[in-house]
Amino acid sequence: MALELKQHLKMAQQLIMTPQLQQAIKLLQLSRLELKEYIAQEVEANPLLEIDTNAADAKIKGPEDADPDMQMEWDAYLDTYGQDSIPYYGEEDRPSIDATVSKREGLSDYLLWQLRMNNFSHEECMIGLAIIGNLDTKGYLKADIESISEDTGVSEDKVLSVLKKVQTFDPPGIAARDLRECLLIQARALGLEGTIVWKIIDKYLEDLQTKNFDKIAQGLNVRVQEVSYAADIISTMEPRPARNYSDEPPQYIIPDIYVFKINQNYVVVLNEDDLPPLKLNENYQHLLQSDTTGKMTKDYLAEHMRSAQWLIKSIEQRRNTLCKVTASIVKFQRDFLDHGISHLKPLVLRDVAEDVGMHESTISRVTSNKYVHTPQGIFELKFFFNSGFAKSDGGFVASESVKNEIEKLIKSEDPRHPLSDQAISTKLEEKGIKIARRTVAKYREMLGILPSNRRKKHY
Repeated sequence: MALELKQHLKMAQQLIMTPQLQQAIKLLQLSRLELKEYIAQEVEANPLLEIDTNAADAKIKGPEDADPDMQMEWDAYLDTYGQDSIPYYGEEDRPSIDATVSKREGLSDYLLWQLRMNNFSHEECMIGLAIIGNLDTKGYLKADIESISEDTGVSEDKVLSVLKKVQTFDPPGIAARDLRECLLIQARALGLEGTIVWKIIDKYLEDLQTKNFDKIAQGLNVRVQEVSYAADIISTMEPRPARNYSDEPPQYIIPDIYVFKINQNYVVVLNEDDLPPLKLNENYQHLLQSDTTGKMTKDYLAEHMRSAQWLIKSIEQRRNTLCKVTASIVKFQRDFLDHGISHLKPLVLRDVAEDVGMHESTISRVTSNKYVHTPQGIFELKFFFNSGFAKSDGGFVASESVKNEIEKLIKSEDPRHPLSDQAISTKLEEKGIKIARRTVAKYREMLGILPSNRRKKHY
């Protein structure tokens, strides 16, 4: 078969991803804090950009014959957003945020304070520092005795002796090497050494996890009821001693959007409290228009002028897009905003995309890393998009609502006869929600709820 090269002409339309369009797409998926940082970087890099300290809303102050390709590219990518975006309502009463936050005491600081308060020798303090420095976020000792001995240059017996002293520090169970030792330390602090509680932790921890009380009772030669009482005591102990201590500063979610209910209508307001308004530098604009300015200088200024204009327009377009998408979500999920999680509706990106006349990928970018404050609380915008299940009445129920129903059923169950996944599936079907047993199991695990055999209480 002979091979030959031929040339063909083909005409086709395609959207070219210019650097400006790539920047605009990037802005869509930035959160408010990320956008603030990005603006600061652009202001520093572009001499044509500056922060407008005299205006609440910045407008482009450039030449009238700005580059028309910018609008064409925006239209090509976003299919024309229109001019009906939600207006900004100015300074409204915002949900209060604590203005003063005290620094949370870290675990290391607390343990070091206790180390100084005890009558430790210099050598013991050195070993204690090594032990405290090798605790993980749960409060467990992650280094073995041998390695600490090598690092400090003391005997393993001395390290073990200091470890026993550190294990008497608060919180109870600290510096344990495994769960068993952690619970034994707490049992000793409660004065339960040698009791049934102690023996169960020491020898039957795996059987306790599976609630095999009959085997434990037989091994200890006690009644099953006594094992159940002991298990209740053990369940009050803390498997993660460092749970309430953190060296990390608290992270607060600042919403990008607020949704307020005014009379019977919901209003979407963007959070732009600390987003600096931008404008073009007037001095450089005059220099660009001057006949005395050299060609190289004009080319440089013109390039940065287009970049600055595009950034300002992109920020404005991002604002309008975010308002339109959020307003659409509010329209679809009004019942949730009025009545709560049980009224959340199934929603996919396509629904909102068709409603606002944009592409699904645009909706996905707009809703990424964005949080909205609603009358029902603060949620990520992605929260409102979820799958659904058919109901017997012909309607649909969102997966988040199903999870809420599962949680309510388990909370109201008889602890001595907990509901199996199949029983939960049957009860949901009685409420008109058809859901498979394996789906119930998946949602239960996502909620962090144990299976029925591990939730069961014997007495």
